[in-house]
Amino acid sequence: MSSSDIFTSEVLGTMVLVLLGGGVCAAVNLKRSKAFDAGWVAIAFGWGFAVLTGAYIAQPSGAHLNPAVTLGLAIKGDTAWSDVPVYIGSELLGALLGAVLVWIAYYGQFQVTLREPEAVEMRKANPGPVHGVFFTSPEVRNPVQNFLTEFIATFVLLLAILTQGLSDNGKGLSTLGALITALVVVGIGLSLGGPTGYAINPVRDLGPRIVHALLPLPNKGGSDWAYAWVPVVGPLAGGAAAAGVYNLAWG
Repeated sequence: MSSSDIFTSEVLGTMVLVLLGGGVCAAVNLKRSKAFDAGWVAIAFGWGFAVLTGAYIAQPSGAHLNPAVTLGLAIKGDTAWSDVPVYIGSELLGALLGAVLVWIAYYGQFQVTLREPEAVEMRKANPGPVHGVFFTSPEVRNPVQNFLTEFIATFVLLLAILTQGLSDNGKGLSTLGALITALVVVGIGLSLGGPTGYAINPVRDLGPRIVHALLPLPNKGGSDWAYAWVPVVGPLAGGAAAAGVYNLAWG
């Protein structure tokens, strides 16, 4: 597989993943959205469908869509270490593009929500009032617990990926595997998403966080960079640990 094939598939797949995942967060959290206040179950299923759609689009590259997945597959031996930078760079670019598309699709809703009196009062909040559309933050801010939550959730995700249906080329998920993984993501969201918002994907959090910091959104508040390391390091550590356990148990 060429670097250009990896780049195209991972950019497009991750872009759609973040567009649909961030989109459901926008639909539920922004005023004047028909899905406003639909709740956590809608968000969990929306992210699951986002993973499913992105994975099918990115089938030619093995549908990593997530640096934790790329790292886990490299440790397992299914992805060449020389391809890892291409995968991760493509995933980050796709996440940036997806977050921009969420902003475009919900532009009017962002404007209405961020001009409400309560948003004006929160304009210096860190994280800001619409941060949940772009990036995760904990309900209880305890860096050790928050890191462990992201570690555990990503460990479950990677163990599920590594132990089921890899594609024939050995590079990533099969068609059935993409469906199974999407359902696992829904389960993680429902069971383990409450404490931190379950990033379980470094670029899913970092890319949109960068976009939030750069967009000209009124009264958007801060991007909470002090917390940003948790949804990056936690998933990477959880993915690496799952690959290590896989190699010890079944490698």
